[in-house]
Amino acid sequence: MTADFIIIGAGSAGCALANRLSEDPKNKVLLLEFGGTDIGPFIQMPAALSYPMNMSRYDWGYKSAPEPHLGGRKLALPRGKVMGGSSSINGMVYVRGNACDFDTWEEMGAKGWGYNNVLPYYQRLENAQSGEAGWRGKSGPLHVAHGTRWNPLYDAFVTAGEQAGYAQTDDYNGYRQEGFGDMEMTVYKGRRWSAANAYLKPIKNRANLQIISGANAQRILMDGKRAIGVEYLQGGELKTAKCTREVIVSASSINSPKLLMHSGIGDGAALSQLGIEVVADRKGVGANLQDHLELYIQQACVQPITLFKYWNLISKGLIGAQWLFQKTGLGTTNHFETCGFIRSKEGVKYPDIQFHFLPFAVRYDGKAAAEGHGYQVHVGPMRSKSRGAVTLNSASPMDKPDVQFNYMSHEDDWADFRQSIRLTREIFGQAAFDPFRGKEIQPGSTVQSDDQLDAFIKEHVESAFHPCGTCKLGDAEDEMAVVDSETKVIGVEGIRVADSSIFPQITNGNLNAPSIMVGEKAADHILGKGMLPASDKQAWVHPNWQTEQR
Repeated sequence: MTADFIIIGAGSAGCALANRLSEDPKNKVLLLEFGGTDIGPFIQMPAALSYPMNMSRYDWGYKSAPEPHLGGRKLALPRGKVMGGSSSINGMVYVRGNACDFDTWEEMGAKGWGYNNVLPYYQRLENAQSGEAGWRGKSGPLHVAHGTRWNPLYDAFVTAGEQAGYAQTDDYNGYRQEGFGDMEMTVYKGRRWSAANAYLKPIKNRANLQIISGANAQRILMDGKRAIGVEYLQGGELKTAKCTREVIVSASSINSPKLLMHSGIGDGAALSQLGIEVVADRKGVGANLQDHLELYIQQACVQPITLFKYWNLISKGLIGAQWLFQKTGLGTTNHFETCGFIRSKEGVKYPDIQFHFLPFAVRYDGKAAAEGHGYQVHVGPMRSKSRGAVTLNSASPMDKPDVQFNYMSHEDDWADFRQSIRLTREIFGQAAFDPFRGKEIQPGSTVQSDDQLDAFIKEHVESAFHPCGTCKLGDAEDEMAVVDSETKVIGVEGIRVADSSIFPQITNGNLNAPSIMVGEKAADHILGKGMLPASDKQAWVHPNWQTEQR
């Protein structure tokens, strides 16, 4: 089997790449995905989002190594093992990131990845239901919508933000991110609009595209410094796929560096120790690992209006049936329908705290708060200074890598989290919540001092499942950079990486949208047909950010 391009991983970026690279019928494209079909209500029904991320059928089952600053806790790290990758098991929240994120990337050495360069790719990929004219895409494959605000608590949250002195924003993915407003989701006609639904389903019959599921990539085959194919395991049999042009690794921020290291690309000393022949000594492979951590700040609700009233088998069955037969009702939303982006203090140029609001007190694993009716925000700092790494435990590609985030290893992270909790309490204390507010469930009103808050954070903080950064995009002279500005792996030929692993710094918000953008932009680099013209739009930055927090 010989292709022009082999893409490893049918996730957010990989699906976009498969679509764009196969648009020209002369390009033979092979897409390898270890997971299977995404057909089924647990994936396609938006409200069922907590199920697929806890199912071994759809999830790689990764956990962090014991985290030294969190009392040795191992944090869950769901990664999609299914068509669509993590876009098929995520919370469907759509956030581009802040314009300043991408300008920061460029300052860090990612030439041509500033906001003016990436904005046209966001516009190309989007089919936004609403949003500001001139800022949003209206004809792309990825449908983006917002909810109906069916619950009065959604309005209370946005109004409370305004009462606390923050602005409302009509479109946090447009001119102005900072403020409170409607949250967008990748949902279309009542179903999850994953990268597989957006990019793969419409083109699965293209003659020049072959999609192989159940294919567990073991290593990239090299001829000297040049990639010539991929070795993969399928049904217990080791197989080989050859390529004439390039191998594109889009296997996630965990599996992309893992695959490179098993192919001899990584820290030479560490690879030699495991008996892996070194092809290119790139110390940055697996390094620079970042994530978002979050807390659930939960408040009891004195009115019986929250999702808790549906938290029984009969109601779940009725919601499921309505979704199954009509694609309407409470099954059609992820229930994260309003949100906020704020700055933690004066002197911070752009938002570094994100709120997801939910009219329910519940955890991602589906365990409801014992108190019954409640509401919560998921909140956490967006730009942690802690850095971790993905490393190999053995030379066997079948062994899971070691994923050590070093969460909360930087002192500033603790101060940022304490501030996040206090600012959340201030918002929940506004008049808009007076008709609804019961006692604080979590952390609880007695948890006030820095030491008490730190103890709560240490015990309860969870990953927001946004790992990135392990194959950093940067200047070829930067010894920690893994790919150059065209996503080519530095030091070898015929290999690119295109997924969230190439982010030099984590973006402000959820990572699905920027991961798809990377796939779109990388496709133009690979095809060599020129980039979309840069935008001249300037996004909003608080004019007094140096002296005012809100």
